[in-house]
Amino acid sequence: MACVLVADDDADIRELVAFKLTQSGHEVTAVEDGLQALQAVRELKVDIALLDIRMPGISGLDLCRQLRAAPETASLPIILITARSQEGDIEDGFAAGADDYVIKPFSPRELSSRVEAVLARSSGNPR
Repeated sequence: MACVLVADDDADIRELVAFKLTQSGHEVTAVEDGLQALQAVRELKVDIALLDIRMPGISGLDLCRQLRAAPETASLPIILITARSQEGDIEDGFAAGADDYVIKPFSPRELSSRVEAVLARSSGNPR
């Protein structure tokens, strides 16, 4: 069981992702903006962060860059979740340090599988 941070300003998506990941056995903390996400990462033992790119306060891209720049969170697995699907957007996401990039709309089962895959890679345990 991993501690998963879900940051998305869309309540429906936030609740759907939290529900699916809780159903998969994870402990989920869900927040609605980048500032709350940054606070949660600082205060909780987060194993992976799922960040929407377009959020109030701090965007998911900027938050991803901040987390990569800080030694204590540099290796935190990050998945960006966004409606931005252009090739340049995806490149920007990976350039910011994301481990994966999921385009909305997405399948909750696929997202859960991607979370498991990123967690397995980050722990060095292939599945």
